[in-house]
Amino acid sequence: RERERERERERRMLSAWRLAVASAGGRVTGATASLPSFTLRFVAATGTSQENTTFAATRTFQSLFHSKSKSNETKKKKRGESIRASSSLATSSSSSSSCACACGKGATRPLSSSVPEEVPEEDRDNMMSTIVNGEEVWVPKGSNVMAACDAAGIDIPRFCYHPKLSIAGNCRMCLVDIENERGMSPKPVASCAMPLAPGTIIHTDTPRVKKAREGVMEFLLLNHPLDCPICDQGGECDLQDQAMHYGSDRGRFVGTKRSVVDKNLGPLVKTVMTRCIHCTRCVRYATEVAGVQDLGVTGRGGASEIGTYVEKLMESEMSGNVIDLCPVGALTSKPYAFTARQWELKPTESIDVSDALGCNIRIDTRGTEVMRILPRNNELVNEDWISDKARFQYDGLQRQRLNVPMIKVNGALKPAKWHEALEAVKNAMGKVSGSEMKAIAGKLADAESLVALKDLMNRLGCENLAVESNVAGMDADVRSSYVFNSQISGIDQADAILLIGSNPRVEAPVLNARLRKANYEGVPVGVVGAPLDLTFPTEVVGSGADSLKKLLGKGKGSFAESFKNAQFPMVIVGSGVLHSSDRDVIMTEIHSFVEAAGVVKENWNGYNILHDAASRVGALDVGFVPSGAHDKPSKFVYLLGADDCEEGEIPADAFVVYQGHHGDLGANRADVILPGAAYTEKTGLYVNSEGRVQLARRAVPTVGEARDDWKIIRALSEVVGKTLPYDTPQEVRSRLAEVAPHFAKVDAAPERPIWLNGQYFGAFSQKVKGKKAKASELKTTITNFYMTDVISRASRAMAKATQARQALASGN
Repeated sequence: RERERERERERRMLSAWRLAVASAGGRVTGATASLPSFTLRFVAATGTSQENTTFAATRTFQSLFHSKSKSNETKKKKRGESIRASSSLATSSSSSSSCACACGKGATRPLSSSVPEEVPEEDRDNMMSTIVNGEEVWVPKGSNVMAACDAAGIDIPRFCYHPKLSIAGNCRMCLVDIENERGMSPKPVASCAMPLAPGTIIHTDTPRVKKAREGVMEFLLLNHPLDCPICDQGGECDLQDQAMHYGSDRGRFVGTKRSVVDKNLGPLVKTVMTRCIHCTRCVRYATEVAGVQDLGVTGRGGASEIGTYVEKLMESEMSGNVIDLCPVGALTSKPYAFTARQWELKPTESIDVSDALGCNIRIDTRGTEVMRILPRNNELVNEDWISDKARFQYDGLQRQRLNVPMIKVNGALKPAKWHEALEAVKNAMGKVSGSEMKAIAGKLADAESLVALKDLMNRLGCENLAVESNVAGMDADVRSSYVFNSQISGIDQADAILLIGSNPRVEAPVLNARLRKANYEGVPVGVVGAPLDLTFPTEVVGSGADSLKKLLGKGKGSFAESFKNAQFPMVIVGSGVLHSSDRDVIMTEIHSFVEAAGVVKENWNGYNILHDAASRVGALDVGFVPSGAHDKPSKFVYLLGADDCEEGEIPADAFVVYQGHHGDLGANRADVILPGAAYTEKTGLYVNSEGRVQLARRAVPTVGEARDDWKIIRALSEVVGKTLPYDTPQEVRSRLAEVAPHFAKVDAAPERPIWLNGQYFGAFSQKVKGKKAKASELKTTITNFYMTDVISRASRAMAKATQARQALASGN
């Protein structure tokens, strides 16, 4: 206590001396023998020589600090001197700064008058400078103190703050000292909630700050259980790390720790609420990002709890992100519980294939098993989030796997050797002509296998290539007709958004979260199709494509007016249109609407296609589409991971070859099975909806005798006598770059395709002339978000999530 009082006295004396120097006008002569040592440090720090220190400044200092008179007149006089000195202090603080804290370092660094050269020219007017621990940093105007510390490379402890969430200021762990022309702050301030003002000097390592952080940590540990040996967060727990770095070596509180009943959030998120430190990250995420009002704080004081008010499932397709946000072990993964420790895992950066968004993920493995999947930050694609399907479906990689080649003998599939399976395929191919063959690509096929299968089929004289489901007949002549032209980040720029036959909440939940953010900022969202619950308000314009003409003409409603006056209108076409039986007619009407509404202009292309499969854009890029008319029934069908084909696509008497990694619908109807590799077991390229080429990397070895898909096709080409001219992954990717040059730019921002849709669909409209779209309601084809492909259908976690959601819908 005595030391703290001495430090406070020293800070007051320093502040008084600064005012004294300012009031003296900077002209100083005489001796400084009577000045204390800390004053000499201040003089040295400000660059003023001791020989020039004036006796007048010393007298002013003594009158300001040593005066024993506490009368009101003296206080008013001091206040007046401070006000008169503030202008000169402000001037001096803009040209130089010094450390006036109790640390006694006396560091100084003159402030630059210009913004650093690395700052873009258009951003320079929005930058401001500050001093952090004696170092000058430049940050955007409007930033908080924590942002300045981060820019200076100084780690500020935090629990409640997250850059994607609103500021709560709950934990008080991010305390720092700030100083301005009025002196040091009376007490440490929360850097996350304090806006940065001009002339602010920030101190992050003063004794007062260290002591305050120790006190905050002591309070956080007051009721925290000693669960570290059995906590799944062990080894990556923020509370563990910060307690070691900023905490004290002992606590002064004794007594019984409080306990809290665990909450049931469903089959995916495990809760141990006694560990909760009430940072409210999960509450703010559920409300602001996920858009569900499921989590909140009940009770007051020591009885405060975070829960769901009444026990219920967390109704969000992105609920698993609260696991990453939780700084302690209160919210963890149920499927991952008690299976591994963080230091046992090997991380691999890869790409999610559960939808067409291409979210960036990190696959953690131990040995040959995938233990968990976490999101990887990419502000242009998925920010910090992934869907529950991307996070939890990995256990399906261990079930119903195809690990050996198989041949159907007497109606039953029998294991076989690789050469026997390839010979069986060769014999079947030799009995039919190229016009009687057909190849269908599934949802999870990588670009290398797609181009290899296309090359092989073309060499065999087969032009009947398709992707599964009704999207098979989609043209690939003009790239701007099948990609997300605005790019995913373009949603942040749009000022009116129209969804046509799309439900992004189940087709691409992370994209839906970005749409919600835009809507929260005032962007209206309209829907053409079935009414939707997208977690944010929307306006239903109509149920079918005929409502587009009404919207363009004398459309009534607030959204119609907003869309007509929008500078950056956006149209998103979803699977409800792409899978429709009269897709060509509807697409023609949509393009007429886009052209008339000015959705595409010089610096903006607001026409977007949202696909529902990871392989769809890559297949269209390599030209995996039918060429010409194919009226003959196919006698040989090659399924490349295709499991969701329509009944009529595969004739009953056709010879079927299935190449894939799971025993699902496709393998059930196959005559020969060639076991392939899942996306975690191979390195391959995928193209997301916006046309961005991304690389999925091998995290674990293949299962049994399975092989990479393009290698199987390459081996088959040699067996049938049509050898493909590539033997290595680099050669296959060179072939991809020949077909589509953008495949050479991996992980780069996609180039905006040239808009040729007007001319293309002008000619295309002649093909559908006289036809009218059915007066049916446009709606997504996804009925169960948790089971959309072979991996998720084999996942036990996704099965439990499906059961829980069905029970919630039925009221049980």
